[in-house]
Amino acid sequence: MSKTPFIIGITGGSGSGKTRFLNGLLSKFSSEEVCLVSQDNYYKPREQQPVDIKGVKNFDLPESIDFEAYKKDIESLKAGIAVRKKEYSFNNPEAEPTIITLKPAPVIVVEGIFVLYYQPIAHILDMKLYIDAKDYIKLIRRIIRDDKERGYGLDDVLYRYEHHVMPTYEKHIKPFKSDADIIIPNHKKYDSALDVIATYVRSKIN
Repeated sequence: MSKTPFIIGITGGSGSGKTRFLNGLLSKFSSEEVCLVSQDNYYKPREQQPVDIKGVKNFDLPESIDFEAYKKDIESLKAGIAVRKKEYSFNNPEAEPTIITLKPAPVIVVEGIFVLYYQPIAHILDMKLYIDAKDYIKLIRRIIRDDKERGYGLDDVLYRYEHHVMPTYEKHIKPFKSDADIIIPNHKKYDSALDVIATYVRSKIN
């Protein structure tokens, strides 16, 4: 690529609807046009995850993320270098991780709850989007996701939400909401906002 990629950061609290918004955005482009770099694949190994006073692993702290590797891969893609990365499996240590290949593209989307919190990554971003949603909506989405994707029961999800998710949101995510260039409410639907962002992304590709 001869042109420096345009880098977009997308963040918001857990359950805010980042993944759904991302899928909607990415569906409008090919992998040659837009590359997604997800924070979900930069968690440290399970044995290195911090635990709370009850011995429960807390995946919702900044300490859970290998930010150096995350930043390095973003910089590699920005320089036009492809990246190979193992997909992270949260609650299934026996699962065979999929190898993901991230290819340089005109637009790079960096997604994760800490992309504005971690300043070395925030400073790389050309545009910052914050997906917002009401707390009860985020909780419902979290319950559905953690049951389906990570195998957590309801009691486990509620415990993590109260003791891990919300304290992290209040301390490490919400304070950076004002740093976003665009805040997208995702309480019901975001179709208009998605169309606007997609049009803008298309302009960066063309």
